[in-house]
Amino acid sequence: MQIRDADLADIPGITPIYNDAVVNTTAIWNDTQVDDKNRQDWFAARRQSGYPVLIAVEGDKVLGYASFGDWRAFDGYRHTVEHSVYVHKDHRGQGLGVALMEALIARARALGKHVMVAGIDASNTGSIALHEKLGFTQVGHLQQVGTKFGKWLDLAFLQLTLDERSDPDRTGA
Repeated sequence: MQIRDADLADIPGITPIYNDAVVNTTAIWNDTQVDDKNRQDWFAARRQSGYPVLIAVEGDKVLGYASFGDWRAFDGYRHTVEHSVYVHKDHRGQGLGVALMEALIARARALGKHVMVAGIDASNTGSIALHEKLGFTQVGHLQQVGTKFGKWLDLAFLQLTLDERSDPDRTGA
């Protein structure tokens, strides 16, 4: 297994992982599956922003992916990103999520980001545990802010501080 930057040729491997999460999980609070064009546009937007899309691959098979984007679209939040990480259903529980997250955290630090935020379905104890293992702490819990599969969903917010700088305009630790 290798972690590397995705390219457009990897989109056909990313799309079904995304769609599986749409159809079968509360990891994504969307109801509509997407096509490769949608994921190509998403990929292009990430690249245009200078943000990574990382994939875990074995040979040419995409086993999972991770990325981050701006947390909120205001200048004051420029040092904070929100991420997502998804692993193919047949490869969960094998450490791929941790490996993808470790690589993604390193990329956020390299870009001078200060905080990484995770918004997770509060009942997804597996994802919460994965994040806590990586040093994230739960900082918020919003009740019944989403819905999927005919039920209300709570959203847990976790965050990881990526550096110890006190001056936001200074880069590095």
